[in-house]
Amino acid sequence: MNVFVLGGTGAIGSAVVRVLLARGHDVVGLARSKASADKLRQAGADVINGDIAVPERWVTALPALDAAIHMACDFATDMAAVDRCLLDVLLPALAAQRQRVRFIYTGGCWLFGETGGEAATEASPFDPLPAFAWMVPHLERVLAAAEIDGVVIHPAMVYAGAGGVFRRFAREAAAHAAIRVVGGEAVRWPLVHSDDLAALYVLALERAPSGASYIGAAVEALTVGDIARAFAKRYGAAETLQTVSADAIAAEIGEWARGRALDQRLSGEKARRELGWQPKHLDPEAEIARLA
Repeated sequence: MNVFVLGGTGAIGSAVVRVLLARGHDVVGLARSKASADKLRQAGADVINGDIAVPERWVTALPALDAAIHMACDFATDMAAVDRCLLDVLLPALAAQRQRVRFIYTGGCWLFGETGGEAATEASPFDPLPAFAWMVPHLERVLAAAEIDGVVIHPAMVYAGAGGVFRRFAREAAAHAAIRVVGGEAVRWPLVHSDDLAALYVLALERAPSGASYIGAAVEALTVGDIARAFAKRYGAAETLQTVSADAIAAEIGEWARGRALDQRLSGEKARRELGWQPKHLDPEAEIARLA
């Protein structure tokens, strides 16, 4: 397939581009900077220069496409308006393609809110974090679009080694500082390694029926206390955990960060059953212990 990728140099997107190319797909990525363009070309993708905030400047440069994957988000205060503008321009452009296009849109685990004792599934009602409530009507718009085949992926908390959502734990443990946990050490996070998530995106591209949604959770839940202690042990640091409130982390880095305090369990069973997804990274604590 000829696949257009938005967000192809991010933590998720770079892995998706790599898997797409490995499976024989042709990739063209949107690049806002020279560094991003160079990264895409080095991976083997073609490049369209442009910014998701001004899609009208680059949408006419789109080649013939079979699919598009949207994973771009900068967590800025205007992200809702930027995404709305993007869909306003991109959806008609995809609908105008000579071949019917599959469009994979990225939701998120924080749309499900606190999940309680049972793991949330794709059938669970949304209870979105306020900072991301705008995403619900956007993904509903994608799934309802008659001129394209829309699919939604909801990633769990994404990590890769000591990166992604583990970056702060690793940095503080390596510095032998108190490791901060938002909301308390009993808060549970659903997890997925970026490589496993990339495999899910590509399976959805190749196999998912139009209108489907999938939760990308390889590990249903792991407490942040267990994650923090695993990093402390790996770096030989004292297991000193410092609880930070959701209000404090929101004031520090933005309202979106309140999601780190959500206690969640998410099931990835539907993706395993329907798409044959087989995540390989199922023991994050063991992976932390093996970090170089």
